[in-house]
Amino acid sequence: MIEALKERVNDDAALVRRGRYLSTTFLLEVGPTAWLISIFEGRVVSVTRGPFVMPSSSFALRASEAEWQKFWSNRPPPGANDLMALIKRRALKAEGDLQIFMAHLRYFKEALAKLRPEGGSL
Repeated sequence: MIEALKERVNDDAALVRRGRYLSTTFLLEVGPTAWLISIFEGRVVSVTRGPFVMPSSSFALRASEAEWQKFWSNRPPPGANDLMALIKRRALKAEGDLQIFMAHLRYFKEALAKLRPEGGSL
């Protein structure tokens, strides 16, 4: 499912434009599975599944598989509908250089919501 992120984000011209000043690699952990997602000027250039020995990333977003499934459901319940809601409930851990994450928060919210059925929306 995570592999679809590249196509879904890159097919959304408005989202790519929103991230035009963003170039980074971040780690997304869905339960025990880790993914490195590389972004260059708003386009997802690679989505690589772990395990990794020493992953190099700007920041990491870590949550249980159950929490991500709620977030990626067609109609996420309150508290699981937004990345900041997950952080507030302590269901999502954001670690590393959070300046990049916060500066491009809307981009990350919309990009990860693309994994919802029908491409997702906020």
